Amino acid sequence: MTQQATGVVVAGHGVASGRAAYSPFAAGTIELQAPHFAALGLDLSPFVMATVNLDLAPLRLVLERPRWTFADVAWTDVHPPETFSFVECTVARDDEEVAGLVYLPHPETKPMHHQPSTVVELLLPRLVGLAPGDVLSLTLADDQARVAPLRHP
Repeated sequence: MTQQATGVVVAGHGVASGRAAYSPFAAGTIELQAPHFAALGLDLSPFVMATVNLDLAPLRLVLERPRWTFADVAWTDVHPPETFSFVECTVARDDEEVAGLVYLPHPETKPMHHQPSTVVELLLPRLVGLAPGDVLSLTLADDQARVAPLRHP
């Protein structure tokens, strides 16, 4: 069953894009991770090498059967390998709709820069003029993930 939710774009840590001054990943984490994902069969070249952070409050994302899950990806020597899942999605803003991915570094393997449980990170093609406060509609691919209230599994 298709899952839909509406969220608000919020500012992230700036680590995925490489904009954070305090990050050990000057190129940005997505740029550094992309070759590892490509070697595992996932091409991120259609997307901007940064994430769009979408706050779905009061909902959160619940993984079911992500399209891709990669365990123990050793993409940096700064910390141990991480596990990542990706869920196919579409995002709509006004009359514009684009295909993208929910990018989910598993919190139990992610050593830093955690997101609030209501925030999903999206890999998307460029959406001109996208800014914090913009409202986006998110549609998740069937059976890959769902949204649920914070208090319920």
